[in-house]
Amino acid sequence: MDLDAYVAEHRGEWRRLEALSRRRKPSAAEVDELVLLYQRVATHLSVVRSRTPDPALVAELSRLVLSARATITGAAPVDWRRVPRFLAYDLPLALYRARRWWYATTICFVLAAVAVGAWVISDPAVPRAFGMTDADIAQLVEHDFASYYSEHSAPSFGLLVWTNNAWIAAQCLASGVLLLPVAWFLWQNALNVGIVGGLMVGHGRADVFFGLIAPHGLLELTAIFVAAGVGLRIGWAWVVPGPVLTRGQALAAAMRQGMHGALGLVGVFAVAALLEAFVTPSFLPLLVRDAIGVVVWGAFLAYVLVLGRRAEQGELVLDTAAAGPQG
Repeated sequence: MDLDAYVAEHRGEWRRLEALSRRRKPSAAEVDELVLLYQRVATHLSVVRSRTPDPALVAELSRLVLSARATITGAAPVDWRRVPRFLAYDLPLALYRARRWWYATTICFVLAAVAVGAWVISDPAVPRAFGMTDADIAQLVEHDFASYYSEHSAPSFGLLVWTNNAWIAAQCLASGVLLLPVAWFLWQNALNVGIVGGLMVGHGRADVFFGLIAPHGLLELTAIFVAAGVGLRIGWAWVVPGPVLTRGQALAAAMRQGMHGALGLVGVFAVAALLEAFVTPSFLPLLVRDAIGVVVWGAFLAYVLVLGRRAEQGELVLDTAAAGPQG
């Protein structure tokens, strides 16, 4: 087939299809023409692929076909009726099924942070090995740690915290399929928490450290652990898919639930950011601030564990009913 001649013969139809695909409100006649040209160009794409697969032309025709298909089918309307189901079923189920992973993640993180903190307290040379001078340590302990929560306006600070934590969680979720990067991200954060905590506790500022961390940190860190657990569950799905599903099927199923978890954690990080921006630096008594953090954290855990367990039990009941009587 002479490719140049073929392009010259059909270029006018391709241009017309592109023009119609860009119309926001095509008339009835234009819609009929759009459908007809879509079918023709899809055939042209098939011919080019099978006979003279020129990469540039295949890419151009593929773009035209996809654009025309999107115009014909239209965007799916948002079904707000699914929101209650998502909040009451899909999200807690996704997080609950990854619970063993984020339990393990939490334990490993806490042990690593405590070990680093104890190392910093017992050996004053450790911070200096990470490039901190005596002046840096004094500035952190006496000023920087506490002022971090109040030196910016609350709305700006909350947005900054929200985006930063969402970025950390996104890295854990996206790299979970490779498993090891998640461990690296968590180790970096545990190292940071351990060094700062060790310095604060070692210099007699434990009340300031835990008092400022507790209102938002319980929920914030738990959400990061959950994100890491969901990501690790996705990665483990293709390593050990189980006796029924193939590796691809197991990975796809875990990723679908992982997307539910990722979407829900955006809201959780927003709540944690509000706590960090408005509650942590507030003038409320320390016990009140910490109590607010504990209550919100407990409500999140109850939401995931109670509703998630119910959702999983409901699926088991449905699976049993679908299987029918045995024997």
